[in-house]
Amino acid sequence: MPRAIPQQQLLDSINAGQLKTDLPVLDVGDTVNVHFRIVEGDKERVQVFQGTLISRSGRGLNEMMVVRRIVDEVGVERIFPVHSPMVARYEVIRRADARRAKLYYLRDRAGKSRRLRDRRRGMKHVAAPSA
Repeated sequence: MPRAIPQQQLLDSINAGQLKTDLPVLDVGDTVNVHFRIVEGDKERVQVFQGTLISRSGRGLNEMMVVRRIVDEVGVERIFPVHSPMVARYEVIRRADARRAKLYYLRDRAGKSRRLRDRRRGMKHVAAPSA
């Protein structure tokens, strides 16, 4: 008599085939380019949305990320499903140092206080590994 597979394991095995495997390391605070496929009628094009990754939530197929950018002094946020087939690819432009998991406080900032500190800052004092 075959053993029953727990329901959650069954769901995870079905979803595992739809997860993307070529994802770069995307951390909160990074400036990212999201290449998103847009279908208009019978034509398809790729539109790039560049902004700061301010939050990630969920896990597996349900994982979402919020990317924020400023257009004409107005903040624009888009929510992208991380493993969506409509996302062609992700590109990390700049890594930033964020001390918290959600950067919602950036919504209230304007000007230079909106900038995040670069993660490479201070790396010049670290000795390079010897070969």
